[in-house]
Amino acid sequence: MRGEEAMSPLSSFTFVRHTDGLSHHFERAGERHGRPAFRRTDGNVWCVWSPTDGWHCEISDGLVTAHPLGGRADGPEPPATVWRSFKNDRSYLYDLRTALGAE
Repeated sequence: MRGEEAMSPLSSFTFVRHTDGLSHHFERAGERHGRPAFRRTDGNVWCVWSPTDGWHCEISDGLVTAHPLGGRADGPEPPATVWRSFKNDRSYLYDLRTALGAE
């Protein structure tokens, strides 16, 4: 668990797909709605928080493409849990993994 006093803010994370291990790396890229925003390093996909959608991923036109499972997530950072992506007729499960303690 991330303790506020000992841990620095999240600077990056990786989504790892359940079916085949494909990974997508995200790095912090400013803020949106007063919370950190993260951009996928190989494309124009963002992981952001909004008052209407909570934490989610979206593409450049604002189309939401992923949410954490288990309901709306409103914490200060994207939750390290299972996320479901959806695009056209496809849907995948991903683990959001952080590298705690990495410098």
